[in-house]
Amino acid sequence: MNNPTVEALIAIAAALLVAAGVAWAGSQGGLAIGGLPLFALAAVVAFVIQWVVFVPSYRAQTEKFYDITGSATYLTVVIGTLLLAGRLDARSLLLTLLVVIWAARLGTFLFRRIQKAGADTRFDDIKPSFVRFLMAWTLQGLWVFLTLSAALAAMTAATVPSFGLLGWVGLAVWLLGFGIEAVADAQKQAFRNDPANKGRFIQSGLWAWSRHPNYFGEITLWTGIALIALPALSGWQYVTLISPVFVYFLLTRVSGIPMLESRADDRWGDEPAYQAYKARTPVLFPKPPRGGD
Repeated sequence: MNNPTVEALIAIAAALLVAAGVAWAGSQGGLAIGGLPLFALAAVVAFVIQWVVFVPSYRAQTEKFYDITGSATYLTVVIGTLLLAGRLDARSLLLTLLVVIWAARLGTFLFRRIQKAGADTRFDDIKPSFVRFLMAWTLQGLWVFLTLSAALAAMTAATVPSFGLLGWVGLAVWLLGFGIEAVADAQKQAFRNDPANKGRFIQSGLWAWSRHPNYFGEITLWTGIALIALPALSGWQYVTLISPVFVYFLLTRVSGIPMLESRADDRWGDEPAYQAYKARTPVLFPKPPRGGD
């Protein structure tokens, strides 16, 4: 086996080990179905859906269903957990609603984008390899499970505390993050749809405040979810608060910002206008643009 294949196998094993650890922690003191912790069952479903869709995707050598499968998994897991838990308390209903709204919007946006583009170049090198392509789908299962973990732990917790002030604070944080992400995505799509901007980079709207405002919104909204979930957690379940930390790590260290920054540097790195944009605009956390910029 060549090195990329070995690395992919290691990544798959690591993803499953991390998921198993969080599944164990989040299941402590939680609801069970037929003796199986409901939280752990959600983890299994998140991965199985990816692997089921991976098989025809690998055979057809297509990544067109990757993003929509991720969104569908969020919907399946959170709605399924709500129904199996059999509880319709305010916290569980709100967490489900917020995840459904986010997943439906993002999934639709990403699916339309890849349909228009025709392909996702991130997968060009890994699609021909069974193991490396499987790694991508397995990591998506981990992404779904870990980002949902705080919400799932709260929905399957043995106790149902009142919604409380922290719940309202979490909702406000979620609304802020969701609004930033949705507006940033819409602004970038409108920019790309204008023929006059072909081959150019966006530096207006929220993109004048941050080079990746959509990712800032993503991290913020999952922080809001964690705050809403927090009062229902206890003991080992606090491990599930890794959710927004994982989103931050993924977007800033793995597949989000590093990849896009490298691609942008390759494309516009020699242009003075892009160098000026990078110099005055923070990479993630928004800052008002300076007067005259």
